[in-house]
Amino acid sequence: MPTPTPTPAPAKEPTRAETVERYAAVAPTDWGLEVAGVITELPDGERATALTFDACGGPGSNGYDAELIDFLRAHAVPATLFLNARWIDANPDEFEQLAADPLFEIGNHGTVHRPLSVTGRSAYGIAGTGDVGEVYDEVAGNAHKLTGLLGHPPRFFRSGTAHYDDVATRVVADLGQYVAGFTVNGDGGATLSAAQVRQEVGSAPPGAIVIGHMNHPGGGTAPGVAAALPGMLAAGRRFVRLSDVL
Repeated sequence: MPTPTPTPAPAKEPTRAETVERYAAVAPTDWGLEVAGVITELPDGERATALTFDACGGPGSNGYDAELIDFLRAHAVPATLFLNARWIDANPDEFEQLAADPLFEIGNHGTVHRPLSVTGRSAYGIAGTGDVGEVYDEVAGNAHKLTGLLGHPPRFFRSGTAHYDDVATRVVADLGQYVAGFTVNGDGGATLSAAQVRQEVGSAPPGAIVIGHMNHPGGGTAPGVAAALPGMLAAGRRFVRLSDVL
């Protein structure tokens, strides 16, 4: 899927009421991982790879994979970290350290980690936002939180489950953020073994956006990434944050 042209940030953020009025009567025509407005790969001709890691937050999902982050730091590998508001609240010290590290950039992973739908569509058993107002709350709530903590708004958004409809992605654009999908699912939603993660990440082609998770310490993500990256680096693969190339 071609990388969509990013939408410039609005001069003034629309209000919730304005957004609801604009889209309340607009019916979505598509739903899934790859819909209009979702960036699923780096720009044409870009040979680097972007590693992205989600921290979903909530019961059982507030962990911090220090092994993964320490490996990235030791090898000077940059990444974009998508953090949910609940994870930030549960990990204030870790958040502060990550936000201060220029190796990483912080993305918006939503307020309560919901698929982004204007009709209540669900994904993987997780109920999505039910209408335009709830889409606005899911995106803007954590964006405002991150703006206050970082001193600037986040540039990239990824919903819980990375599912969207094509009206919801327009709301994200109106709020001045780019929707970050992925090319390669590096850890299968934090379910893959280290060997499987190594295979998925190690086979990511140039120009790929790789998704993984940084909130499940003890899983296969950290050892799998640690096994895959040295060979990629030795072969000359360059890694970037999303904002470095988008």
